Amino acid sequence: MTVPSVNWNYPTAVKTGPGRVRELAQWCLELGMARPLLVTDPGLAALPMIANAVVACREAGLECAVFHEIKGNPTGRNVDDGVAAFKLGNHDGVIAFGGGSALDAAKAIALMAGQSRPLWDFEDIGDNYLRVNVAGMAPVVAVPTTAGTGSEVGRASVITDEAAQVKRIIFHARMLPSIVILDAELTVGLPPRITAATGMDALSHNLEAYCSPFFHPMAAGIALEGMRMVKEYLPQAVADGADLQARQQMLVASSMGATAFQRGLGAMHALAHPLGALYDAHHGLLNAILMPYVLKANQQAVAPRLESLARYLGLPQAGPGAVLDWVLGLREAVGIPHTLADIGLDEAEADRVGRMASEDPSAGTNPVNFSAEKYSQLFRAAIRGNL
Repeated sequence: MTVPSVNWNYPTAVKTGPGRVRELAQWCLELGMARPLLVTDPGLAALPMIANAVVACREAGLECAVFHEIKGNPTGRNVDDGVAAFKLGNHDGVIAFGGGSALDAAKAIALMAGQSRPLWDFEDIGDNYLRVNVAGMAPVVAVPTTAGTGSEVGRASVITDEAAQVKRIIFHARMLPSIVILDAELTVGLPPRITAATGMDALSHNLEAYCSPFFHPMAAGIALEGMRMVKEYLPQAVADGADLQARQQMLVASSMGATAFQRGLGAMHALAHPLGALYDAHHGLLNAILMPYVLKANQQAVAPRLESLARYLGLPQAGPGAVLDWVLGLREAVGIPHTLADIGLDEAEADRVGRMASEDPSAGTNPVNFSAEKYSQLFRAAIRGNL
């Protein structure tokens, strides 16, 4: 089946289809860039796709350079170093190229390029976003290479404050990249385990947005269709990484999840954020492992919604437990571990994790208002495998 190339403009300008990365220089020029800084991670920086992108930009007359000093969970120091590179090279725009970590760091670098305040002054608390000097922000073209976070269509970055050992959300509406390129060819080389973890991350965004108590019917509808696409295409993408149809549809499902979570997230992310900060574990994998434990804890509060989801997905049963059974089966099919102990976590920090989770912004839109003690219990259950 031929995978079509299509453009749309929601929630930003999106160019979707295999091979569209070859238009990168064109879209940089459209945004007025002459000296873009391509921000990526160390692993991708060594691959031909980055070298090819830089060459294409230079052949189009763009003075493109690369910054790749970014951790798997990007830190404030990574952002500061990126801003220094941006200023040293006299850059005028950012190409965010990579997985969620690179995209988040790149968006934060573009934000901070022209600010006089420190990064944490723009944490998503109250009206901190009003402190941003909008004129100092650099334009961004985003090119995701994983189908998971959907950061390419997000208005925020999750950055680790290493001193405080906490993840902070940096927000401004104009952090949303101006142009996004969704090119399935860039995801073909992802190994099955990363495809699975990032794909389950996309599911977590859609599922938590769908279950949020906030009223936002458009986001709920997007989340519903995003989950159907994950159901249909994630197993295919894991089984056959060269399946461009499955890869392209998962990129779209990922962007849909991040569009939908304008409605809010929930306890999966409330737990995953502190666990990522404390253990430097892969965010998507954390959400994938936590998913059934949180879903079970929320199940009664969102039973009618889960019953509707089960019908939409065409699950064999229609009760709220059908979604939990599907999630468990999907995780097993794509090779996700069942417990946090399987990835090396233990209960030593359970009380601290519970306190941090209860204070995380994502906790505010969970269907149930869990206490710190309840979050600690959920963390222990996910370590022990107690459903």
